[in-house]
Amino acid sequence: MKKTILSGSTVTGDLTLGNYIGAINNWTKLQNDYDCLYFLADLHALTVFQDPAVLRERTYSFFAQYLALGLDPQKNIIFVQSQVHQHTELSWILNCLTPMGYLNRMTQFKEKSEKYVKNINTGLYTYPVLMAADILLYQADLVPVGEDQRQHLELTRDIVGFFENRYGEGILKMPEAYVGKMGARIMSLQDPDKKMSKSDENDKNYVSIIDDAKKIEKKIKSATTDSGTEIKFDPENKAGLSNLMTIYSVLSGKSTEQLEKDYAGKMYGHLKVDLADLVVQTLKPVREKYDDLMKNKDYLDQLMKSGAERAEERARPTLEKVYQAVGLLR
Repeated sequence: MKKTILSGSTVTGDLTLGNYIGAINNWTKLQNDYDCLYFLADLHALTVFQDPAVLRERTYSFFAQYLALGLDPQKNIIFVQSQVHQHTELSWILNCLTPMGYLNRMTQFKEKSEKYVKNINTGLYTYPVLMAADILLYQADLVPVGEDQRQHLELTRDIVGFFENRYGEGILKMPEAYVGKMGARIMSLQDPDKKMSKSDENDKNYVSIIDDAKKIEKKIKSATTDSGTEIKFDPENKAGLSNLMTIYSVLSGKSTEQLEKDYAGKMYGHLKVDLADLVVQTLKPVREKYDDLMKNKDYLDQLMKSGAERAEERARPTLEKVYQAVGLLR
């Protein structure tokens, strides 16, 4: 039996070159070794006000981006969170088990409360419990998490403990963090001290996988480097340049040492021009597939429906066991 991996992403921003090089580029490898479920967390997006029309379009866009990057809807279960009603049902039951003291510790709630002062809603406060429901519904063995989500996975494990203490063991599975092979870490183009992020408010900091050629060229050419002239891989003293060289190395297959030789005596501008062209050519088939998918919403609807049905088939037995355990009639 393959172990189950579950991963979700909120439908905000666009997937980036960093996503392409990092986690998402490994998804096609994972689908052969694991039982994989990937969902679009549209319910989580509601913790911040979303224009309804934009949210609908973003959901289609994210689904198409997943497919354009190579996720196979036959080998993986790819679905939209809100289309599987068991998520919210299990979330309510888990909310009734989770002490407020545990939610008060969540650092992301504190950070987002400071950022969205005019919209500190209860969803923002309790969404880690919904995240726990997302994971536990599918008896996930492994959950890929970054450092910013590790605290939420620990809360999920605590919630399993609360449930077991009250209702017994064997109903919810205790999930573990999935730590894949460490790939290249791609940093922000304008601030190379922080990771490239799809949620960055400054779109100059990242290359979106669906950016057009002109945008990609402009962003790469305006990327922060340093005041020197020597093209040398030195993350400590030349963070911006080294970030560009890392991207170049991963996409071309050349080592950073080879790049140093290739660009000996040349200026930063030469490397940026060549890198921009390489990124454009790498992402061109992704963008073309994405554009084709977005022209056929009926096809996307069919895939979403199929994914939701397969996800619900997996989620239903868990929720039924939970209902039975807590005394709810089904």
